[in-house]
Amino acid sequence: MSDNSVAFVATSDKPQLPAPQGTTGAVGWVRQNLFSSSLNTVLTLLSIFVVFSVVPGIVDWAFVKSVWNANSLDECRQISDGACWAVVRERYNQFLFGFYPTELYWRPILAFVLLFVALVPALWDNMPGRGKALIFSMAYPFVAFYLIWGGFGGLEYVSSSQLGGLLLTMIIGVAGISFSLPIGIILALSRSSNLPIVKSLAVIFIEFIRGVPLITLLFVAHVLLNYFLPKGVNFDIVLRVVIMVTLFASAYMAEVIRGGLAALPKGQYEAADALGLGYWQSMRLIILPQALKISIPGIVNTFIGLFKDTTLVLIIGLMDPLGLVAPTLGDQRWNGIVVELYAFIAFMFFIFCFAMSRYSMYLERKLHTGHR
Repeated sequence: MSDNSVAFVATSDKPQLPAPQGTTGAVGWVRQNLFSSSLNTVLTLLSIFVVFSVVPGIVDWAFVKSVWNANSLDECRQISDGACWAVVRERYNQFLFGFYPTELYWRPILAFVLLFVALVPALWDNMPGRGKALIFSMAYPFVAFYLIWGGFGGLEYVSSSQLGGLLLTMIIGVAGISFSLPIGIILALSRSSNLPIVKSLAVIFIEFIRGVPLITLLFVAHVLLNYFLPKGVNFDIVLRVVIMVTLFASAYMAEVIRGGLAALPKGQYEAADALGLGYWQSMRLIILPQALKISIPGIVNTFIGLFKDTTLVLIIGLMDPLGLVAPTLGDQRWNGIVVELYAFIAFMFFIFCFAMSRYSMYLERKLHTGHR
């Protein structure tokens, strides 16, 4: 005799049980990320000890006891033994604009503001009217050149010898970043080509540039390049440096992108062929978008390295922010102040490099599809 009141299969949904206590919220995050194993626990405790040992002293020196109003290092030391930011307060114009005429500061400032306007359509793919806005993005290099150097159309000419500081760094860095990516794509495709001559030329260029230090190329741009030019022809020194920095970054960019191309499954190429797409169509619509997505960390890493390498121009006499440290120390009033100057310069570079890094992370999350 069977008992029909007993059921072995649920006839209704059971209420969802809450997550185990301690696995969600702030406590769960701490346990998972800081104390998930014995090694992580030791490292977390060690990090907390280092932070509490070092940070209070840095904060006290850099902020609590800092001096912003003084006319010399000796006057700073008489007021406090903290950081003497008065030198930055007095010389910040020089660190930002170099020796650019004071009355013309509005021109590089306007060029800097327009840079962000030009970047918006390039970085924001859902921007209304993006197609028309990209026209200005492509025209921006010429607009910036006109604003900064002038010389025609009513703007006073400013020579390259007057450029310096962060302005010079931005000119070289932005130009190198803007032009190295498309050139790197062309080089990567050329090196992956089945045409022997095209492939050989790309290999020779990439391997030669990667085998030579950037300092050597800068010396070539500064000293030797004029010997190979026709008599009476003289390239602007900043233009020569931009060309060499761009070529240097392009060679490294090509290898990063070639790695992205090699990482794609062979089926992607076969799918493009099956759809009847030509070489350039398949590259533009299928292959390159995926390869560039894979290569985003390497591309941004190359950009950041290029931006920091602009400091090497001080070797050939251009006054970037690091190059301006020596003239500052040459002033008897500030002779002996070093840490504050380098800390300020490091902070400037950190802002731009950190911004590029964060945008890279945003782009990776946005393009993440759950598989590679």
